[in-house]
Amino acid sequence: MLGAARVLTESGMLPDAEVVLERGLIAEIRPACSSVPDRIIAPGFVDLQVNGIGTVDVAGASDPDWTVLDAALLAQGVTTWCPTVTSAPLGELEAALGRIDQARHRLHGGPRPAIAGAHLEGPFIALPGAHPPGMLQHQVNLPWLEKVASQLAVLTIAPELPGAMEAIHALSGRGVVVSLGHSACSAGQAASAAAAGARMVTHLGNAMGMLHQRAPGLMGAALSDDRLAVSLISDLHHLHPALIGLAFRAKGFPGGPGVALVTDSVALEARQAGHIRLEAPANPEAPAVPEAPAVPDPDPTGSSRRPLAPARLADGTLAGSTVTMDASVRLAVRHCGVSLEQALRSAASVPATLLGLQDRGVIARGRRADLVALDPDLRVKEVWVGGEQAWPATAGR
Repeated sequence: MLGAARVLTESGMLPDAEVVLERGLIAEIRPACSSVPDRIIAPGFVDLQVNGIGTVDVAGASDPDWTVLDAALLAQGVTTWCPTVTSAPLGELEAALGRIDQARHRLHGGPRPAIAGAHLEGPFIALPGAHPPGMLQHQVNLPWLEKVASQLAVLTIAPELPGAMEAIHALSGRGVVVSLGHSACSAGQAASAAAAGARMVTHLGNAMGMLHQRAPGLMGAALSDDRLAVSLISDLHHLHPALIGLAFRAKGFPGGPGVALVTDSVALEARQAGHIRLEAPANPEAPAVPEAPAVPDPDPTGSSRRPLAPARLADGTLAGSTVTMDASVRLAVRHCGVSLEQALRSAASVPATLLGLQDRGVIARGRRADLVALDPDLRVKEVWVGGEQAWPATAGR
């Protein structure tokens, strides 16, 4: 039994409540019978886009590396995630997807974050962003995608590429979340992609064409098309706080497609994300975006305090983040006008729903007991996976 001053249930925040766990599931949510800790219990976070953390790059991860990633993810409240690989030759990508699939089906070890499947971000994209331009493929290889489809949870694709619409229809029909991104498509092309089965837009505002009043492009479609959820990085570097708030107002209404907070984190200490070569920020204390102050926050391991600085290429191009999921929630609430309930649902319920994981993402009777406890400052204190305490590993309930 877990007690908290606030518990985020399907219907909203329940004060002074207890969550009863039984056989890895949530058996009951009820008013507390005695005093409860001053904490918040929310569904475990679901991160749709993780390229790496610290010294471990997902694209080249080996058996010991997955345990390192497990611990780093649990420390930020993540209980389900999508290892993400970026543009590379198809043979390399196929090998990386195979390693991810092996990690997904590991049987040994204690409680750890579940891998929902891989997120393939490229090479079927039009705007490279931080991806090496030479790695992009300018025509979609549908037979290859169908070959690896069972290993994918998310596919980011540019809908303007030849063969993209056929791929969107085929992959979405196989349960893959097709997301539009790294694209200079028109709003009309985005609408056609949504009609073909696309359900999301990848890292809103980044690696996409500009929003123009007479040519809204992918950005305009992302904010206005109710068939498309949006993922976004709320580190205050990738998007201005005002635009983050706008995205929540446009997409986060009851019954709307929703906003999914993602970290898009990279292995900055390893200086790589697949074929992307990363540089440490030259001036990590510089303002994140105009009118947005740099915000101190812990690093992914929580071992020290330093500014939230994104990874970049040598030319200064943004190349992923170092933000954690709990920090993403804090920054959205403190700086972007997002309510705590909205932010927590965007870190858990929205991505779980997109992935079709009906057994998690909400605190309700019969759901999987993947839970995170946050202190009043919205920092992770405890994490449970399938009802078993997973972080801190040695602490008792």
